[in-house]
Formats: sequence, structure tokens, C-alpha cells
Amino acid sequence: MFQIIGIILLFGMVFGSYLWAGGKMGIILYALPYELMAILGAAIAAFLIANSMGVIKAVFGGIAKAFAGPKWKASDYRDLLSLLFLLTKTMKSKGVIALESHIENPGESTIFSRYPKITKDHFAVDFICDTLRMMTMNLEDPHQVEDAMEKQLEKHHHEALAPAHALQNMADGLPALGIVAAVLGVIKTMGSITEPPEVLGGMIGGALVGTFLGVFMAYGMVGPLAARLNAVVEEEGAFYKIIQAVLVAHLHGNAAQISVEIGRGNVPSASQPSFLELEEALSAIPAEG
Repeated sequence: MFQIIGIILLFGMVFGSYLWAGGKMGIILYALPYELMAILGAAIAAFLIANSMGVIKAVFGGIAKAFAGPKWKASDYRDLLSLLFLLTKTMKSKGVIALESHIENPGESTIFSRYPKITKDHFAVDFICDTLRMMTMNLEDPHQVEDAMEKQLEKHHHEALAPAHALQNMADGLPALGIVAAVLGVIKTMGSITEPPEVLGGMIGGALVGTFLGVFMAYGMVGPLAARLNAVVEEEGAFYKIIQAVLVAHLHGNAAQISVEIGRGNVPSASQPSFLELEEALSAIPAEG
């Protein structure tokens, strides 16, 4: 919502001030198709040259994510803590054998099935199951497990940030491409130097539209979208850090309720449940039979 409001304000303030000061849209509108072809077309071409097909596809989804915001809401964090509570409690009270059926086939697990949104996130499920599987294979050193989890998180985070970096690279190049378009306009103007001043003035104005568009799109649109996508990815990454915090706390020998309380401390403030809210959520789930 705020992104759409921002775009409306962006166009309203920039072009409104131009018109209020007596500027004429005719020159801009006449030059717009040609300048956009040179600037935006070149930016898209450079984008295709610089990125793999996977990143290119992810950028389109990333733009939608920048408008939609993080997919994890406050209720999802409570669900994650409840899921981890059930898994660690089962492992501590019933042993490794009772846990194996859940982590080997999470799609049919009676624990995972209670939280369908989390189960649909393949990385979250794999991250949980792979870590618990390491524990069942007697890898019980908390520092080794934490290090292994950290490397998985770094890899996932690096890949998740690739679309934001690609958009930022495009934003960084747009002002220079605007200059390229402007120089081409000046070259065209110099080729018509014998024309009267009013014609040359219009041609120079059209050339300067290129510089304007490059800077406008870079700092008014593409750059802010890249920054927003980066912030969304960072916030979503906190969801997976909670998994790490809870499972490492479990390896340190803490009770399941203490482990999830440690995880609660890692929840972003805007979505963090209170101690009582988490207590109520844990009390509301039936014991695993």
C-alpha cells in the first residue's frame, strides 16, 4: 500500500512542480518514447547480460514481494515456535525413534501438518529436518551444529538477496544510460545546427529528457524497489534464524519451553509474541500421541 502511495506522490510531486513552475509537457512527451527505448531498453539488455535465468525470473517475483511485504506474519512466528516446541519436546521425552517418522516424511507428519503454511516453505522444512537428522546421527556438539546451520543460512540468504542486488545494479546504471541517451540527443542536435533557435531549443530540451529519465528512474523507482526488496528479504531471513536459535538451545540441554523462549527473543519486534501469548499458544496445542 505505502509503495503505491509513494509512486503516486513521486510522479505528482516531480511533474506537478514542473508544471506549476510553467514547464511544458509537450517536449517531454515527444521525447519520451525515444528516450525510454534508449535508456530502459539498454538497462534491460544490460540486466539480461549480467544475470542468470534463475535470477531474472526471481526478480519478477521479487518486485511483487516488494509490494506485498514479508510473507511471515505474527501468527506464523507463533506457529513456528509451537512447531519447534512439539519437535524438541518429542525428541526429549520420547527419544530419537519417535522423532524419525516426522523428519523423514514431514508431508505426512502429524506435527508438521498442523502448520500448513510453514510446511509449504521447503527451505524451512528441510532446514528443520536436516538439523534434527544430524542430531539423530549423534552429532550433538552445539557449536558444530550451529556452525553447519549458519553456513546453510548464509547460502540461502545470499541466494535470496540476488534479485535485490540485480535491481540495485540496474538502478546504479540508469543515470549513466540517461547520459548516453542525452549525448545521442546532443549529437542529433549538432547535426541540425543550421536550424533556427526555437528548433534547436526543442531538440536540446528533448536530449536533456534522457538525463532526467535516467536519474528519475534510478533514484525514484528502481533503487527504492531494490531497497524495499532487500528489507523484505532481511526480515524473512529472521524466520529461519529462530529455527537455529531454538534447535541450538535444545542441544545445550534446555527444556523445550526454555528453547522456544530463547527463540522468541529472536522474533522481529513488530511480530514478536509476548511471553503470555506464547504460553497460551503452547497450552492450546494438544499433546502428541
